[in-house]
Formats: sequence, structure tokens, C-alpha cells
Amino acid sequence: MCHATRSGGQRAPDLSVLSKLPPEEIVNALTIGSMSEQAQGLSEAEKRMIAEAISTQPAGTGTSGNAKSMSNQCPSNPPLADPSSGPAWNGWGVDAANTRFQKARDAGISAEQVPRFKLKWAFGIPNGIAYSQPTIASGRIFFGSNNGYVYSLDAATGCVYWSFHAGPGVHTAISIGSVKLGSVKDARPRTFAIYFGDMRANVYALEAGTGRLLWKVRVEDHPLAHITGAPQLYRNFLYVPVSSSEEGRSSDVHYSCCTFRGSVVALDTATGRQLWKTYTISEPPKPTRKNSAGMQLWEPAGAAVWNSPTIDAKRHALYVGTGNGYTEPAAERSDSILALDLKTGRILWSAQGTQNDTWIRGCETSASENCPTRLGPDHDFGSSPILRTLPNGRQIIVAAQKSGNVFAYDPDHRGALLWKTSLAEGGLSEEGLIVFGGAADEGSGYFPLATGGVAALELATGERKWVTRFEMPGADSAGNPRPYGETAAGSAIAGVFFTGGWDGILRALSISDGKAVWQYNTVRKFETVNGVAATGGSMGAPGPTIAGGMLFVGSGYLSNPGPGEAYPGNVFLAFGVE
Repeated sequence: MCHATRSGGQRAPDLSVLSKLPPEEIVNALTIGSMSEQAQGLSEAEKRMIAEAISTQPAGTGTSGNAKSMSNQCPSNPPLADPSSGPAWNGWGVDAANTRFQKARDAGISAEQVPRFKLKWAFGIPNGIAYSQPTIASGRIFFGSNNGYVYSLDAATGCVYWSFHAGPGVHTAISIGSVKLGSVKDARPRTFAIYFGDMRANVYALEAGTGRLLWKVRVEDHPLAHITGAPQLYRNFLYVPVSSSEEGRSSDVHYSCCTFRGSVVALDTATGRQLWKTYTISEPPKPTRKNSAGMQLWEPAGAAVWNSPTIDAKRHALYVGTGNGYTEPAAERSDSILALDLKTGRILWSAQGTQNDTWIRGCETSASENCPTRLGPDHDFGSSPILRTLPNGRQIIVAAQKSGNVFAYDPDHRGALLWKTSLAEGGLSEEGLIVFGGAADEGSGYFPLATGGVAALELATGERKWVTRFEMPGADSAGNPRPYGETAAGSAIAGVFFTGGWDGILRALSISDGKAVWQYNTVRKFETVNGVAATGGSMGAPGPTIAGGMLFVGSGYLSNPGPGEAYPGNVFLAFGVE
């Protein structure tokens, strides 16, 4: 019923959408994903039967994305050039400060050239959706998908160098860097490696040129833990944010709520050895009472970290945002910006955006004994903090919250609040107003809004510069609202801000006044370089990346927090100047 009827203007993905997923992906959703609550008590065999009944894909298609079966394999695989020697977009935020602002040297394109962008090539993701944000380095592209594969493509042509099958879905952006592999006997003394996490809380290091596995470690034992925020690479450390899907399962009275705590883990880049681990909630969960189903309840829990860490080399600090609490009272460091010592993981300070925000999915529609007595607003810091140096030399931390508030904190005075600006005019979407965040140049910040638009702020004062509202699309042929809103991360170059929406439109706005200078509707079928049938769709999480005169973006992220049914898609697009 939930997948066939609309309730309160919302509907779970239609069965026709789910039928396009491989059975392995549906089993994954029933086991650790959004359907794990409904699948309580089912055996693995029963989950498999359900998946095969829903999916039109034959069993085994979840492993059919191997590059060796594709028609566009690169004719050769020369040694990888130094990623730091040429144009690159490395990791989630392009730099350690997570500004998502690409400098002119690496962008290779000016604001005046953007209106001449044309599609250069398209790559179809086999039996998957376009989720992972592309990394560009050494003339190559690296990205993952919910089909469990990580791919390496040629940036100019889209030919495929290699693929690696992690198994669980890979939703994180990928970081690349030089590493000495003294513990790997058959490897060169120094090579280039890529790093990423998966939806089972595993972290991987692969040889960037070949896709060979160097090491794999699990950073959290909780059965519902996963990694959605991109690990941040800095020198010989890999800083990994840890989140979970427990929030979506905990309203069920047959679940023992709640035991997950968010954390940040530091790993040695050469070996994967854990150097330190810091929980966002210091106190381990303790048993409290049993509910009517006889399930033991626990607290405290929550404060997941689902954004990529930000590095402050000057102050030897790392900044992350945390999510809401799962139990009440909500933990002190929920909905907060945390500063951690880079070397030890010690928490240096915290600044809370929203107090006592206890939220569990499902409690907003049907409360159970596991639900909090006072349901919070779900005001996570989902986007990465941005560390920016102002023209006067002063540095600030800019943090956008799902509440629609943008905060500026002082890194020199233990996160003291400098200013706070609300962008929440026009109301909030179900999932929040600012979700995966925006970008910042030297003087301004630019933030996509789930209500359908973009707002620009002065970084020095928090004053609004402009707000651009996009036209809401009409209903479809069945009378249902079309998807609308901007929750995906935005990206910028000098003079232009790029944003992708749930309507499938990729837009380029002038940073001076917010007016559109170029746009491209991705909701259509594409002829792909690898021969895989592909369509574009909604863009709701990762943002576009720009390097070497080209822009790269995935189209078709499936989940839908905004109005209307999301457009699913499985295409990866490359644009360049005509």
C-alpha cells in the first residue's frame, strides 16, 4: 500500500521504480536500509523471495556492473600521474576546508564560458543509481554507486579503466593521495591510493591506477552503522565519519532502541590501522526500561556524523556536524559543530545549533512506545562545515543546518557564535531546508534550499545578498505533483554557482545576482559511451564537480524528501565548452 498510494502528499517510491533495482539492492534495503523495520522477523530466504518478486532484474544483476563486461574499455592503462600536479576535484569539498569552491587554475573554465556548456559524453551505471559524487584527478574520474561498484573512467572520453566490487553500496565521495605501502610486499614503495566507505561501515584503500585492493577495515561494529559522509584525507591520516540507519528503524516496538552513537575514526592511510576513535556522545548507552513487547530500551544514542570532516591545519583541528538524538533527553552534542584534535581525537569544543532535538523516523505519523514524548524538529547539521578566510584575514567556520539557519563560528574562541541567519522563509520541507550544503568563495556563501531556490549570504556579516526562487513544475499526467526543491550540495567557480534539483535540472547562476546563465534538463534518455541504457533523474545529494574545463554530475538519486515523486536515474554526465 505504501508504494502504491499517496498519504499526506507523500509516497514511497513506486513499485515500477523499485522493479528496476537488482534483487541484491532490495535485500540490502530489507536488511540494513529503509525497509529493515518492516522486514523484522523475516529470514534471509524470505527477503530474497520478496526481492525477486519485486525486481524485474534477474538474480545476479547486482554483480553485473564489472568494467570487463563493458564495451568502452580504455585501450591502455598508463601509469597514473601525480594527482596534485594537474586539475583536480579531490574528495567531497574540493579542498580540506570543504569550501566546494574550485579555483580558476583547476576549474579551467571562466564564468563567460559556462553558457557554452554542452554534453560531451554520458556513462550508464549498470543496475544502479547515480549517488556517489565524482572525484577528478590525473585526468581520471572515480565514483561509486549503490550497485556496490567503484569505477575509474577517463575524464575526456568516459572510457573505463577498471571497476572494483565492494559489495555494499558506495555512497561516499572518493579521496586520492600518495601513500607509502611498506606493509604490502608486492607493491611499489610509494603509489597513489583512493579511499572511500560503504553502507556496512567498511573503509577501503585501492591502488588508484589499477583498482587493486590495498586494505579494508570495518570502523564500527553496530549492525546498522554505515558511512555516507566522505572520509577526509590529510597527510597520513584518513578521517572517517560514521552514521547509521538506526533512526529509521527505532520506532518499531520490536526493536531495542537505541544503541548507536556517531563517531569519527582516524586511520593510518598505509595500513588502515585505527589511530583513534571519538564518539560524539561520550557516555555508552545504558539499559533504561522494557517496552510492552519486552524489548530492552537504551539511552543515550544518536548524534550521527553524515558529513565530510573539515581540516583546520593552523589550529590542528577537525570540524564535523552532528545529527539529532535518538533518545531523550537528546545528547548535549547532538545538532552541533564539534572541533576535534587532529592527532588525538580529543574534543576541543562544541557549539549546539538546536537543543533537545530527539527524532525517530515514523514517530511523526504513528507514535509508538519507543518514540520520544516530545518529537524534535530533526535539525541535523548534514552539510560539512566550511572554513573560510575573509578578506581582512580573519577565519570563520560557516555551518548550514537543516533548520534553514546558517551559523558563523569563531575558531579562535572555542566556537563562539559570530552571527546566525535564517533562510527558512516559505516553510520547510519534510527533511529540512538546507541538507547537503552549499559553497563559499572569499566573500559570500551560496546555499541551495529545499523550498526550491538558492540564497547568497555575506560571510562577514551573515547579511542576505539575494534569494532566487525557481518556478515550481506543474503536475504530471496523473495529477501528482512533480518533484521540486534543491537539497543536493552546490558547487562554485569564480562568478558562477551550480545547483542540481529534484526536478532534474542542473542550473548555473551568476553569483552577483542569482540569475540563471545556463541550465540543462537531465530527465531524459541518454546514449551512453558504455552501451548501458540510461536515463537522468532527480539530483538530491552529491553536487557537480568541476576540473580541467569540464563539469561532471550524476543524475538520478532516488530518495525523495521533497514534494512529488522523485525521478530515478542511472546516468553520469560530463559537460564541456562547445
